[in-house]
Amino acid sequence: MERVELHIAAGGRQEVWRHRAEALDCEVNFAIYLPPQADTAPVPVIYFLSGLTCNEQNFITKAGAQAFAAQHGVAIVAPETSPRGDGVADDPAYDMGQGAGFYLNATEAPWAAHFQMYDYIRAELPALIEATFPVTDARSIMGHSMGGHGALVIGLRNPGRYKAISAFSPIVAPTQVPWGEKAFTGYLGADRSTWAAYDATALLAHAAERLPILIDQGSADNFLETQLKPEIFVAEAQRLGHPVELRMQQGYDHSYYFISSFIGDHIAHHAAALKGT
Repeated sequence: MERVELHIAAGGRQEVWRHRAEALDCEVNFAIYLPPQADTAPVPVIYFLSGLTCNEQNFITKAGAQAFAAQHGVAIVAPETSPRGDGVADDPAYDMGQGAGFYLNATEAPWAAHFQMYDYIRAELPALIEATFPVTDARSIMGHSMGGHGALVIGLRNPGRYKAISAFSPIVAPTQVPWGEKAFTGYLGADRSTWAAYDATALLAHAAERLPILIDQGSADNFLETQLKPEIFVAEAQRLGHPVELRMQQGYDHSYYFISSFIGDHIAHHAAALKGT
């Protein structure tokens, strides 16, 4: 690994590292914020998954998370949103290819060779983080938009691995909206029966644990009615008795202005679960 950035923030260290990811068969960056408490003892970790077109920089420079992470004594890891590089398949559209990995394991050419983001986020990256940095194996997961989809899916599919789940403006039912239908057709093929493994709403019925889920959604989000549709997820969760809190935030849009306004609540949600309080 190579450290490519180091900044002091809120008494801790904001770092960016570059490494070769075996699951992705390419080099990628990840960011990690280590709070001041990590200087004296290992701390728990929150994973933040970003949305379409983003990389690790969007979250660490725009969300304002470092001060809250320092307050609660938690690390935050912000990985890439997809494999990247000259040898990695891409698409001219913003919602497919590099920057748009959808946190799944692709099975279709040309994507299958590199687009194994589910395995990278679930297994390879945490193993690397826990072997390299002063952190514990207590983890939680959150994300925004496409990353909210990833956080919900990975959290629901891996009982016992995470202590908490939350999301900003998540794609909750990708098999029922244009973003998901396009990406899943390309990455997973035309057989829709394979898509349910990466649809958070469909996964609720098979969830082996009932972690409380916090979702914040802006009422002025221009993707709300066409791509996000949180009411689908909430209705299914309520039918199954799965605890979920949807907070509709009036006037907020899809941007990091929205995320930065409520990131403190989400970090507190995760910190309480990670520390068992």
